[in-house]
Amino acid sequence: MNKPQPKSAKDPAARDFETWSKLWPSETPGKSAPLLKALHILTREGTLNADSRRKLTQVLHLTQMLRPALTDLLKDDASPVLADVGAGKSYLGFILYDLIFGPAGRGSVTGIETREPLVESSRALAASSGFDRMSFIAAPIAEATLPGGKADMVTALHACDTATDDAIRFALKHEAKVIALVPCCQAEVARLLDGQTGPLRQLWRHPIQRREFGAHVTNVIRGLVLEAHGYKVRVTEFTGLEHTMKNELILAERHQRGNAQARGELNRLIDQLGVKPALLDVMPA
Repeated sequence: MNKPQPKSAKDPAARDFETWSKLWPSETPGKSAPLLKALHILTREGTLNADSRRKLTQVLHLTQMLRPALTDLLKDDASPVLADVGAGKSYLGFILYDLIFGPAGRGSVTGIETREPLVESSRALAASSGFDRMSFIAAPIAEATLPGGKADMVTALHACDTATDDAIRFALKHEAKVIALVPCCQAEVARLLDGQTGPLRQLWRHPIQRREFGAHVTNVIRGLVLEAHGYKVRVTEFTGLEHTMKNELILAERHQRGNAQARGELNRLIDQLGVKPALLDVMPA
């Protein structure tokens, strides 16, 4: 006679629901499940795999870091505008709408992405989710302009190489009060350093060190450019290295129209390095 098999503890979907719902900063996490499945943060069965756990950790951590600034914007403005540039599948924009803009009942999110198929799928998902204050523009960051010409917050998550610089130009053009950047690969400064001589040459003589040093210098220059434009800049870890190697967050909040001291520091750094990245075109002569 066969012995009865013991009942399994919990099916994977129920087990994983307990896991992610404890992390999800919402009173009704179950309502977010269809969105998370559509974004492939949850599998179709409602479970988490290694890749979806990584995505979930990243977007939740960034959401929590942006929440204080978004809360302030919602206090100060009847309808704040967030532009997520280089949006890709718009993970960040959808999550911010679901957790912050949706419950607030006001404010809007616009995703800007150059690939038309991604824009169309994002529009369809926004419509099916009832996110009626979420819109999308199919255009390169450098060519995009929001209706009204202003954005209160601009975000760029893992925009590759000089796309992060395009995000900074976009933010300055739209007079953003808050800018949040998580840069990805950065090669421009490394290319410019190749062949440069001078007393600092040993910092970038070897190609692997030139790539790392160039990436570091790129973000230092970005921070100084934003400070020179009157932003208070904080550079911090985005998330743990076990989730992504691209984990530097540049968070800037505007406090004044300009900063002469930061402009001087930027000029001195550029003089010492002997290279002039294209982003310097946002600096007045």
